[in-house]
Amino acid sequence: MAAPNEQAVSLSEISVIAEAPAATASATPNASAAYVGGITGRGGVLKPVEAASAGIITGAQINSRPVTRPDEILEEIPGLIITQHSGEGKANQYFLRGFNLDHGTDIAISVDGMPVNMRTHAHGQGYADLNFLIPELVGAVEFHKGPYFVRDGDFASAGSVRIDYLDTLNRTISLATFGSFGLKRGLSAASTPLGAGNLLVAGEAQTYDGPWTVPDALRKFNGVIRYSQGTALDGFAVSGMAYWAKWNATNQIPERAVAERIIGRYGTLDPSDGGDTGRFSLSGRWSQSDAGGITRASAYVIRYQMNLWNNFTYFLNDPVGGDQFHQRDSRVLGGGEIARVFQGDLFGLPMENEIGFQTRTDDIRVGLFNTTTRQYRSTVLDDTVLEASAAFYAENRVRWTDWFRTSVGIRADGYYADVRSDTPANSGRARDGIVNPKLGAVFGPWHDTELYVNYGGGFHSNDARGVTATVDPASPLFNVLRSPFLVPSTGSEIGIRNRSITGLETSVALFQLDFASENLFQGDTGTTEPSRPTRRFGIEWTNHYAVTRWLALEGDLTITNARFSNRDPVGARVPEAPTTIASAGITFGEGLGWFGSLRFRYFGPRPLIEDNSVRSKPTALLNGRIGYLFESGISLSLDVLNLTNAKADQITYFYVSRLPGEDAAGVADRHFHPVEPTAVRLTLAGRF
Repeated sequence: MAAPNEQAVSLSEISVIAEAPAATASATPNASAAYVGGITGRGGVLKPVEAASAGIITGAQINSRPVTRPDEILEEIPGLIITQHSGEGKANQYFLRGFNLDHGTDIAISVDGMPVNMRTHAHGQGYADLNFLIPELVGAVEFHKGPYFVRDGDFASAGSVRIDYLDTLNRTISLATFGSFGLKRGLSAASTPLGAGNLLVAGEAQTYDGPWTVPDALRKFNGVIRYSQGTALDGFAVSGMAYWAKWNATNQIPERAVAERIIGRYGTLDPSDGGDTGRFSLSGRWSQSDAGGITRASAYVIRYQMNLWNNFTYFLNDPVGGDQFHQRDSRVLGGGEIARVFQGDLFGLPMENEIGFQTRTDDIRVGLFNTTTRQYRSTVLDDTVLEASAAFYAENRVRWTDWFRTSVGIRADGYYADVRSDTPANSGRARDGIVNPKLGAVFGPWHDTELYVNYGGGFHSNDARGVTATVDPASPLFNVLRSPFLVPSTGSEIGIRNRSITGLETSVALFQLDFASENLFQGDTGTTEPSRPTRRFGIEWTNHYAVTRWLALEGDLTITNARFSNRDPVGARVPEAPTTIASAGITFGEGLGWFGSLRFRYFGPRPLIEDNSVRSKPTALLNGRIGYLFESGISLSLDVLNLTNAKADQITYFYVSRLPGEDAAGVADRHFHPVEPTAVRLTLAGRF
């Protein structure tokens, strides 16, 4: 991760990752010979670290991990868990700082300046599908935790992740991967000078069945084309991306069904579950620096569609046709950001002022339908939603002395939604706004040690349909309680970072986050719904040790206490909130010859209901990689996933479902999605 700038905060001192390859290589041994390296986009700028829990990760670092699915590269972010409870084409599930973030409710993710989180989504608020990500193209990942940063708005209370693709490649790459359970993947990527700039083109195709009784039959196609000129600080880029996938899904299954041998551990109770999705985007960024500072702008337009068929409760609501439902989402969204950083001084002290404006508009068609084996039976809702937002932010940064600098900012967000429902009583318009302060202070360095203090307010938006609804669309005679449009959060953090031992960077952060309303997963609908206010506090300990240029060690630990902050007889525990998350890793290799990586990940037990009487089991996984890079530029690597063949769970829920022959009221039970058994993947890659 990038080290904090120990000099004045000025743009003249900002560097680009590609301009310091030796430093990058020494921090991250080569554990992925297929990673091509290259010049990063704007995310590759190394800025002063603003909090003990913030940082920047290079593409080489994240590609050193042996992973099951693309999103898992983000587990290089300390304390972040990526998992899956359905088919491989569905958005993954995220856990961070005592949050079950579902599919992205309180972690804001962007790729090349484009938001990944989908608001007012058919399946869940903030749904963030990163399956279109091509890890080998990632130049840098910038992450923040907590609502302390002025550029972070909706969904960013637990944290934010900005992923930037490379502008150019040092070499052309072609690779083929073959593995257990029908895994086949091919990738080709190349860049070439064109006019005054560079053209980058990449294409990916993948198939995967998984260990499931009903194969996932994943079919995935991905493409990127990008033209860029100049640098991250003076230049522009225009990118087009296309992604399409379809799959079957083995969702979470009840423990009793396995215990009674109705199905096996990798079986399903509804073999017709699954989905398809597509994402097509056009985006651009521009930046220009001058003696007075830097101006940057970005814009995007995205065409997105998704169909999901799920059955989580089996025969609880309909003992004949079953409980499968179809969620459909089709939208066009567009937006952008423009910002200016002004260089100056305050009574001779180095100072920066940054102001920015962000906007986003979603034109959405969203529906929920009852189905049997994907065949339509009835409509629950079929709505159109126009949702728009705009935000203004400003921040002042001053270095008061050689050992003290501050940032003081403010962010104002405004939201508007127009819901046209097929249930007229649920149509309506809504407006809301929120203003949040953002404060930070950094003390040091003293003896290679810095102290960080951060405070800020944040929020997440709720589904606009819940904001305007007055009746239950499935039972119009029953009224429903409207949801607030914007739900505020307040966070604070104190942390320390030390580099007194050569090659070792260690940091500790104590954090707290209060939420006015918690979003919880509902098993009978497969969505998240607002719940009670919560408070979380905890500690993070992060370590990265570059022992030599060819050997690096990592170790992270997060312990969190998550509780509802109001009294209720049902209990105070937040369901699915993880208490302990830990990881450790070793990476080795430099240049030609052998390279490898070994990664351990621990996902601790969690309360599944409010009184803590039902808990999940812990999950401990070990993944490994070994490979060899030849002088010809050809590399051969072997990944072994779940090395110990742990029979653990990816995710566990507790709710009521009904199997054939059971009482009409159903049975409350644990429902789990198992970890895949040991799998091997062999990759042959060429760099030319």
